[in-house]
Amino acid sequence: MIRALARPMLASIFLVSGLETIKRPGGRVRAATALLDRLIPALGLPDDKELLVRANGVAMLAGGALLATGRMPRVAAGVLAVSLVPTTLSVHSFWEVPEAERPAQKIQFLKNLSMLGGLLLATVDTDGKPGLAWRAGRLRESATSRVEGARERLAA
Repeated sequence: MIRALARPMLASIFLVSGLETIKRPGGRVRAATALLDRLIPALGLPDDKELLVRANGVAMLAGGALLATGRMPRVAAGVLAVSLVPTTLSVHSFWEVPEAERPAQKIQFLKNLSMLGGLLLATVDTDGKPGLAWRAGRLRESATSRVEGARERLAA
């Protein structure tokens, strides 16, 4: 019940921001220019800042929709976490703004940091089911016991 409420609540900002970014990327492109100028050559990304900003918007919109509907929530939360980092660094870099704007930008930065924490928790939430590590361990135990059983039968 909590997950059914929490996932759409966490996703809501990404749905709205993603759609807004796709429709009107201009301000975000300007805000992201300094960060993109460093990332484009370092990561070999296409030199089209508007395309990259819109792609981030698509990731936010798609990830938000998947998380809100509970479809692939761990993957969706991971996509949203990855999309949140450049957004936070480019739009809410409070250490680079004039002193008068710092308190507001610091709050927005910390808000995004809090959302990132929630998303990271969502990436490891197995919805009460065994996770991959547990399943792999059980598979390993099962295989080991089968091999040991076969060895015993061959030795007998």
